[in-house]
Amino acid sequence: MRAIMTYVQQNKWKFLATVVLMGGLFFAFTTFQTSSSESPELRHRKLLSTIGHLLESEHYSPRKIDDQFSKDVFDAYLKALDPEKNLFTQIDIDSLKVYQHSIDDEIHGAKIQFEPAVSNLYDRRYAEAKIIFDSIIKQPFDYTINDSLRIDVDSIAYPANAKERYTRWYKIVKYKCLERYVSLIEEREAHAKKMDTAKIKVEDKFVVKSDSILEVEARNSIAKSYHKKFEQQDKTFNEEKRFDAFLNAITGLMDPHTDYFAPIEKRSFTEQMSGVFYGIGAQLGADDNGVKLVSIQPGGAAWKSGQLVVNDVIIKIAQGNDEPVDIAGYETTDAVKLIRGDLGSEVRLTVKKPDGTIKVVALKREKIVLDEGYARSVIIAKGNEKIGYILLPDFYADFDREEGARCSKDVAKEVEKLKAEKVKGIIIDVRYNGGGSLYEVVQMVGLFIDKGPVVQIRDREGRSTVLADETPGLLYDGPLVVMANEFSASASEIFAGAIQDYKRGIVVGSTSTYGKGTVQRNVAFGKPLDSLGIQTEYGAVKLTFQKFYRITGSSTQKKGVASDVVLPDEYELLKYREKDNSSALDWDEMQKAKFQPWVANYSIDKIAAAANRKIASDTATLQFKKNLQWVSTQMDRPVYLSLDKYRAYKKQIQAAIQQNENALKLKEPMQVTPLKADYDKFYNNPDKTKQDRYQAWLKMVAKDIQINESSKILAAFNTTTAAVKKN
Repeated sequence: MRAIMTYVQQNKWKFLATVVLMGGLFFAFTTFQTSSSESPELRHRKLLSTIGHLLESEHYSPRKIDDQFSKDVFDAYLKALDPEKNLFTQIDIDSLKVYQHSIDDEIHGAKIQFEPAVSNLYDRRYAEAKIIFDSIIKQPFDYTINDSLRIDVDSIAYPANAKERYTRWYKIVKYKCLERYVSLIEEREAHAKKMDTAKIKVEDKFVVKSDSILEVEARNSIAKSYHKKFEQQDKTFNEEKRFDAFLNAITGLMDPHTDYFAPIEKRSFTEQMSGVFYGIGAQLGADDNGVKLVSIQPGGAAWKSGQLVVNDVIIKIAQGNDEPVDIAGYETTDAVKLIRGDLGSEVRLTVKKPDGTIKVVALKREKIVLDEGYARSVIIAKGNEKIGYILLPDFYADFDREEGARCSKDVAKEVEKLKAEKVKGIIIDVRYNGGGSLYEVVQMVGLFIDKGPVVQIRDREGRSTVLADETPGLLYDGPLVVMANEFSASASEIFAGAIQDYKRGIVVGSTSTYGKGTVQRNVAFGKPLDSLGIQTEYGAVKLTFQKFYRITGSSTQKKGVASDVVLPDEYELLKYREKDNSSALDWDEMQKAKFQPWVANYSIDKIAAAANRKIASDTATLQFKKNLQWVSTQMDRPVYLSLDKYRAYKKQIQAAIQQNENALKLKEPMQVTPLKADYDKFYNNPDKTKQDRYQAWLKMVAKDIQINESSKILAAFNTTTAAVKKN
């Protein structure tokens, strides 16, 4: 069957991927012939010089690591540690400038001095910041003073001295408290409105409080929030984490997608790519009491133990017999990373039960599959016709396991199920899909074309390769729409671009996709720490070593893929795309590949043009764009610190946003139903929390105006096809 990848193709690609990876691994392993007794200083020095050599010798388009690069690292690392410019003063920055042009020497093997100096200074300034905050938050603020705060950090300098730093902290804390204070006032006003309209419920025990009490509550709320952040920072952002940030300041200057992963972060990245991890089968959440169990998967390790229940608060986490880590103040994501590990290994949780008792529970990690992150589909009713809708959150691939999940296989299965339901067209939704496996996207395009090139790749030496669907035949030949937005990147752009270039379907969404036209590989450092080599001793670098190009020869780098039909999009004018990053590689192009466009009995161009005309003349869309333009101009302006001005300005913003939310809201939800083959997953799922999430997703799809517009476009395919046949 065309839907299933052939064994020959699969193993050919796997072999090529292994050869590329093995080159990097050999370099890394031979570099790190170290003893367990080496000092952190020596380890850091080896790691830094190894990464520097890797960047210079293997990166697709490396910057020269010289004095200018050193200066840029200087600025980037300080920005990483102090993004709001409220820790360091200009005096501090000036004192560090002795290292400004020597960081390149450190990367090339000299003794590391800059990062330790910054890290030590950071510790002192961070401790002072906590004292400053506590002194400010204790006193009421005067919200009648006509003052403002610039929150666009790129437009402000570091405070000149300690006095200016205090002033900046004062304004930041005042603004946070003002936001909370106004929210409390609005809650009180909303309650009063309910009273006036007799909509108040008997059980509503809302207590009306004075302004002075609300002001105190606002400060207490912000104090609690900041103290939690401080506690979390104290627990997790240690010297090692700061050194990791230093390494990422260096790698990020090569391009936005070259990153250093510490060992635990490397494992987390691999888990995300594969959709598989080893854990205890429980979902975590956090509240004022800390990190707790919010659901337990039936059949998982936590469930089988019989010792854990929902709302148990996790106090400590230990790896086997190691010393437990106190996770008070941890974010949920940090706690999750400690709970996950190698298959069959032991994790011990110290939990506080709902009755207050403390218990230690030892669990063996088991395989967990994140199937909610895999492809899924539903049926959308349009009159008497059915439209198929497939959501693909990632181009996931688990190459470490023979039976591992592959998105192309899963999409093929969804297409087969939709065909069995006799749908008149299919929507593939890759909005917010940041990409993934290059191999998988080639296979996915092959589901919808007969055969031919899908994407071109070029390396740093200028050598190019065409990756093609080489198997004749296709799985689905009906009308197709690809939904994409400014967060659709990398593999998503290859897929959307290929479908567009072949004129196989219509790309619908924001003006363009993200614009990431580069290919990365993981280069691991040190010996493997688990059976699959997922976690390694010194982590890994995700290295940009190739660029990809559309079959037309155009790169997607910076430009992305332009939509055939542009829909209203709330993030359109925000600076989130690749082109908005100063370290992004440039756009270019190469020779066009030979391919044969799709021959259809309908005109893609005419259908897209008709849809665009309709959208362009829609009054709600015009108002949406006008509001969006105005809101975007407000992002960099100073914020008011006086109550009256802040409230008036907030009402302006809220009115524009509310108008736009209404414009993007369907008056009547679409009729959306699961496929017959998936009924039990949605309505008879043994994991009730998962069932609830699936049903909530159904409701989200039903209310999505962009999906509704896409389904209308597919209906136009069928109308046009019928007209062509009639003529």
